[in-house]
Amino acid sequence: MISFEEDIKGSLIVLREGGVILYPTDTIWGLGCDATNPAAVEKIFRIKSRDGNKSLIILVDGEAMLERYVRDVPDIVSELTSVSDSPLTIIYPEGKNLAPGVHDEDGSIGIRICSEPFCSELITRFRKPIISTSANISGKPSPSNFSEIDNEIKKSAGYVVTYRQKDNRKYKPSSVIKIDKNGAFKIIRM
Repeated sequence: MISFEEDIKGSLIVLREGGVILYPTDTIWGLGCDATNPAAVEKIFRIKSRDGNKSLIILVDGEAMLERYVRDVPDIVSELTSVSDSPLTIIYPEGKNLAPGVHDEDGSIGIRICSEPFCSELITRFRKPIISTSANISGKPSPSNFSEIDNEIKKSAGYVVTYRQKDNRKYKPSSVIKIDKNGAFKIIRM
């Protein structure tokens, strides 16, 4: 059995080479890559057969990293994240320092501060945000655990994390809130 540490190291090698990993997040299993690498982001779109004009979510390890990839972080963000009892993705009005295709057409960006042990450690050691998009072909249902991931998706990843593969709990995508520049927010998904 591969250890947690070996999974981190294997993932880091692939991420640094511009590849794609299949990994567990604080919600569902995701396909991930370096969110600052245009070629890596393009691989995600090809694997998912996803239209390149749809934005992607990124994961960061904390507020310091968040501030490096968001133009302005409204004050209400700390309040929203502190009262949320489940993973929360926030769509910010304007991202920065990210690969083309990660932002929405209007410049907004979805970001989640991840506290799941594997993801948090991986992002901290990688020192950059990681794409987190559901491990499925675009338009098909999101897998709620590893056993539901299509074999084609598994084969497409440069590294498949073993950590939590046997966890059969049913996970669901995060809640999503969109914030405007004035700090007003709208619930997109609960």
